[in-house]
Amino acid sequence: MRSILFVEATEELRPLASAIEEGGFTVAYAAMDRALDGARDQTPAAMVFCLLGRPDAPAIRNLLRSPEMPAGVASLAVLRSDQLGNFDFTAGFDDFVIHPALTEEVVARVKRAIWLRSGVEGDNVLRAGDLQIDLANYKVFVGGRPVDLTYKEYELLRFLATNRDKVFTREALLNRVWGYDFYGGARTVDVHIRRLRSKIEDRTHTFIETVRNVGYRFHLE
Repeated sequence: MRSILFVEATEELRPLASAIEEGGFTVAYAAMDRALDGARDQTPAAMVFCLLGRPDAPAIRNLLRSPEMPAGVASLAVLRSDQLGNFDFTAGFDDFVIHPALTEEVVARVKRAIWLRSGVEGDNVLRAGDLQIDLANYKVFVGGRPVDLTYKEYELLRFLATNRDKVFTREALLNRVWGYDFYGGARTVDVHIRRLRSKIEDRTHTFIETVRNVGYRFHLE
């Protein structure tokens, strides 16, 4: 089940957190100085920043732009209407919510931000053209046809597809998919990419692009 990380949440936001849980997510909480650790540990689908107090704008900007922030995590800000004049729209948020707001609106905005960031829809299915990845059941379909993938092939596809159009080096993919304790070489990535392509691509379907001298990215024309 996907999780949402609330940062600096106040009691005012507890009803919103409950509504998000009812929308099919798990909810976790973190203070600003622990938000990056929470993001790395949990890799949430989205982070909701409570800006109802006096937010540290530079800290938020640095957090959202940190190279240690997991890729594909959506971010939303919750603030009051009288804070709009001082709101930093360039910080990197995917969306914002004016408090108080209907819980239905907040849930919808969270799901929309997640979809815009990763392509994952409300039913926990990632759709990209004829490719469908059922994230809840670890199933992949191309044009309605089920595709039999190994665990690493699936994890590689899931990671690339939820970070579409972003280029990753072979070393980055080794770290993100295989883990930092994996001692294999970059050729491991090439072998898995080749096998993955043979299973999901044909003359009419191309999903993974080789970026010469750099690495790979998930891309749809």
